[in-house]
Amino acid sequence: MRLTRCLLRQRGLKVECAEPPHVPAGTLRHSHLNTSMSGLNASLGYFLGIVGVSAVGRVLVTRWRPRWTFLTEFIAAFALSACRLEVDTIAEVGQWAGALGPDVAITMLFISITVHGIIMQGVSGNPSVTLMGLLQKDTGAVAAVLSVAAQLLGAYVALLVTGKYWQMELTDMHMIKNMMMSECSTSLKVPPLQGVFAEALGALTFHMVYLVLKSRSQLLRIPIFAVLLTLIAYAGNNYTSGYVNPSLAYAMTFTCPGHTLLAYSLVYWLGPLIGMTLALFLSLGNIPLLFSRNLLYSKKARFRVPKGKTSEDKTS
Repeated sequence: MRLTRCLLRQRGLKVECAEPPHVPAGTLRHSHLNTSMSGLNASLGYFLGIVGVSAVGRVLVTRWRPRWTFLTEFIAAFALSACRLEVDTIAEVGQWAGALGPDVAITMLFISITVHGIIMQGVSGNPSVTLMGLLQKDTGAVAAVLSVAAQLLGAYVALLVTGKYWQMELTDMHMIKNMMMSECSTSLKVPPLQGVFAEALGALTFHMVYLVLKSRSQLLRIPIFAVLLTLIAYAGNNYTSGYVNPSLAYAMTFTCPGHTLLAYSLVYWLGPLIGMTLALFLSLGNIPLLFSRNLLYSKKARFRVPKGKTSEDKTS
C-alpha cells in the first residue's frame, strides 16, 4: 500500500506517503498473493458480466430484429471497448497496485479478443471493416453510416459503464484507476505523423489477413485474428497501442489529455483507413466502389487448357 500511496502522490494526487510498520516477509508475500487474486477475480467477474450481457443482447437482436445489423455493431463495439478498458487497467495499474504483471494483461487481451470473436461472429465492431464493406459494394451507404454511428455510440457507452465500475473501487487497482480517470495516459506516444504510419501499418496487416481468410471457417479465423490483434497491440504499445479500430481508440484515448482531437482523429481514423484501403487494393487490384479496372492483376488464365484434337488430326 505504501508503494501505491507514493506513486499516487507523484502523480499529483493528495495522498500521504507514510512508512509502514515492520511486516514479516511471509506475511508480506501472503498479502501480495491475496491482493493479486482479489484484483484478478474482480477483473474476471467484470469480463464475465460484459460477455454475458453482450451475448444475450446479440441473441435478442438476432431473433427479434435480424435486419437491424447496426444494433449488433453497437453491442460488438461495446463489448470490445469495455473489455479492452479493463485490460488497459491491468496493464497500466495492475503491476504495482494489484501484483499483476504484463503477462496477465497480454493473456487477458488474447482471451477477450477470442471470446469476442466467438460470440460476435459476423460482426466486427470496427468502423474500418464496415467501410471496407462499403468500398467492396457489399454494404450500402445508409447501412454503413448507421453501423459506424452505432459503433461509436457503443464505445462511448462502454466508457461510461466502465467508469461506473471503476467508481465502485472493488480493489486497490480500481481505486487508483478511478482517481486517474481525469488524467488518463494517452496511447499516442509518438508524433501524429509517425502515429498515422504505425496505425496504417497495423491496419494493412490486419486487413490483408482478413481478406485472405474471409471465406475460411470461423474455427480457423478466430484464433488467427486473436493472435494477430494481440501481436499488433503488443508491437504498437510504445507507439499508438495498435488499436487499428477507430471506435476502440475513441474509448481508449480520445478523452485523455496530451493531444488535440484533430491529432487523435488523424492517427486513429486516417491511419486505419489508409491501411484498409491499401490492403483492399493490393488484394483485389481495384476499389470496386471507386473504379472497376484492375490495375494490378491480369484477368488471363494462369494455365492454358490444351486444345482437343480436330477431326483432321484424328483421321491422320
